[in-house]
Amino acid sequence: MKRVIGYLALFLSISVLMPEVGFSQKKKASARKKNTNRKGNTPTVAEAPPAPVVDSTAILAAQQQAMDSTTRAGLVPKAVKSMRPGTTVIGDLVAEKTPLAYDILRIDDQVYKQVLIKDIMIYEKMNQFFHYEGEDDNGSQSFFFILLQHIRDGDVTAFSADNDRFTTPLTISDIAKDITGTAQTIEVPDMDQDPDGTKGIMKTVTIVEEFDLRSIVGFRIKQEVIFDRETSTMQFRTLGIAPIKEKDFLGGKAVMPMFWVYYPDVRPFLAKHEAYNPKNMAMRTSWEDIFESRYYSSVIVKSTLNNPRDVALRAYIPDPIHRLLEGENIKNTIFDWEQDQWSY
Repeated sequence: MKRVIGYLALFLSISVLMPEVGFSQKKKASARKKNTNRKGNTPTVAEAPPAPVVDSTAILAAQQQAMDSTTRAGLVPKAVKSMRPGTTVIGDLVAEKTPLAYDILRIDDQVYKQVLIKDIMIYEKMNQFFHYEGEDDNGSQSFFFILLQHIRDGDVTAFSADNDRFTTPLTISDIAKDITGTAQTIEVPDMDQDPDGTKGIMKTVTIVEEFDLRSIVGFRIKQEVIFDRETSTMQFRTLGIAPIKEKDFLGGKAVMPMFWVYYPDVRPFLAKHEAYNPKNMAMRTSWEDIFESRYYSSVIVKSTLNNPRDVALRAYIPDPIHRLLEGENIKNTIFDWEQDQWSY
């Protein structure tokens, strides 16, 4: 009995002391908190520097100006997206396609090389798909408009057609001026204020030449032909693409390049655009496949073969039929050189 009474007394003493212990701990904690808030003891925290303010007004203005200069006169049609799916087929084989990397060609394995300039004329039946005027969610499917779209968006750089060595960059505004010309201001009768024309009231209007896609008659490509000793294969590597337009030249008509685009720069984007297939729309391929497989008809207009003056065939062969025959002769010479490397 005495032992039970002793346990009860010990329990009561502990229960009385516990609130005092908790109160003292809270008091110390509050006192400690007050000490940290005293003047001069508050730790100073270094403020982060303000984020730099980027004024995008000039950038947006430049982009809008480039957009306006290309959409005027219908130069680059605006893409109009469909509000419903255009097909019931699920999937897209081209939209996410990435072109395969080229095989590395070492200078030691390059035993033969020629540089060819070829013209792909759209009026030929095999090349008519270059002029396909269909519309899709990403805009016009014409190859010329595809090039202009990526030049306007800043994906690739256009170069002057003064030479084929990509020396002088061009802006989309420069291309627009070359295609449609500069805006002209003229005076015309004001039919709103002077319907019958008796008062002689005039108004100022600005006119711009309308762009016609049919004025693009073809595309010029610059191509390397290299025999690789390591793989014993003839490699065809495209270096540049240039739209060509028929213009008045020396009292006659001549096809002249408008601007050059470096093909390795535009190749990743061409892999994501489908080319028109007139035979079967289910078997469409990308524009990158078209150029890599050389699925087009072309004529040689200049080459490095037996050309010490570095001039086009037109410079020393005035007859067009003879120029075609000379182009075929250049192709056969390259083909025969490749065949001569084999022995049976």
